[in-house]
This record gives sequence, structure tokens and C-alpha cells, in this order.
Amino acid sequence: MAAILYDLLNESPNIKIEISLANLIEAIDYSTKKTIAEREQERHDREQANTLVPRIETAKNLHTTLQTLRRWEQGRYLVPQRIGGKVFYKQADIQRILKQEGGNDL
Repeated sequence: MAAILYDLLNESPNIKIEISLANLIEAIDYSTKKTIAEREQERHDREQANTLVPRIETAKNLHTTLQTLRRWEQGRYLVPQRIGGKVFYKQADIQRILKQEGGNDL
């Protein structure tokens, strides 16, 4: 709908449109809710990307071994995050490898 309005604006910049107050309020309400939902989804996606996954779970998700994870770490293909002596990997990095390998998302 918005694309149609923008096309109309480009074709006839001086066009006047009559709209009822109720329809205007409905359009603003819809647009506001849609924008809020999009922002919440973006925030959720960012949080998911930064989620840390333990080493063993990462190996299972990537259908590989702990030895392969260590090799990937040495080659900087998959960079671990170390917290309190434990090793984790970012969800975003796991997703990147799955996409490169043609695997399914987690």
C-alpha cells in the first residue's frame, strides 16, 4: 500500500487525497504497531546472534568434533569466547558456518 502511495506521489506530487479521520487514525495506528514489531524483531535477532553456545553443543549443532572446533579456532574460522575457563561460541558464528556449509539454521 505504501509503495502505491509513493508511486502516486512521484507521478502527481500535487495530488490531494481526502481521508476520514477514523481511517487516518487507523493508518497511523497500523504503521506504529508495524514499526514497533519490526524494531522488537531486530532487537531479538541481535540478542540471538550474541547468544553464547557451549563447546559441546556447538560441536553437535555443527555435526563435528571437538578436535575440529579446536582446528577451526587455530585457523580463526570459529573464534571462541572464554568465560571462567569454559569455552563458548557466538550463535551468529555458528549460523554463519551452517549457511556456508548449506546446513539448516538452528
